[in-house]
Amino acid sequence: MKYLSLLLVLVLVSCGKKEDILLPKAAVTVVNDVVDHSPIYLFFRTENKDTLVEVNRKNSIITTNWIFNIDKRLPLKLVIPEVIKLQDKKRKEKAHKNEKAENFYAYADSIGKNMAFLPFTNVLYKLEKPTEDFLIFHMKKGSPTVYLLGSEVEKAKLYEKFQEVKFKITPKLVFLFDKNMSYQEYIEDKILMKDFKTHIADSLALEFIY
Repeated sequence: MKYLSLLLVLVLVSCGKKEDILLPKAAVTVVNDVVDHSPIYLFFRTENKDTLVEVNRKNSIITTNWIFNIDKRLPLKLVIPEVIKLQDKKRKEKAHKNEKAENFYAYADSIGKNMAFLPFTNVLYKLEKPTEDFLIFHMKKGSPTVYLLGSEVEKAKLYEKFQEVKFKITPKLVFLFDKNMSYQEYIEDKILMKDFKTHIADSLALEFIY
């Protein structure tokens, strides 16, 4: 796949014109191929000074893996409510449910120069603040650091610092993402957070958007 094609997804819509989605970019591939998939598109729109999201899932098939192609300029406060609706639709499907079908976010690997995918099938989103019962990692818009037990730690070193902490009982981890951060920044943070997967006890990993 040519590198130019990583910068945008060209979608032929019913009226015959081409639509552009600017995909987020990261310097690593989490999953390099997804077979038996259906595309879902979240377009970036503007009206006057407002940013809007437009969802196109016309070609999605409930029994397939869903690939979410989301414009990197969209803020999480617009993206995640739409993702929740689509997740719920797939989870509640009974007649044609495929237990092996997963959901993936699409992005571009800027180093490998290929399309890449980030699985999020088991993520349960909450549009609220988490309680103090959790060890909360608050990912703030535009910030390169995260608070860990009262200390500010660089995001890139967060897992390393977490492993250095001697917990008597390992706490339940949750991630709180700033609702105003861009989808681009969210994908970057999600990839950094994937090392924490083994420390999340529940089959549904909680993510809070607030």
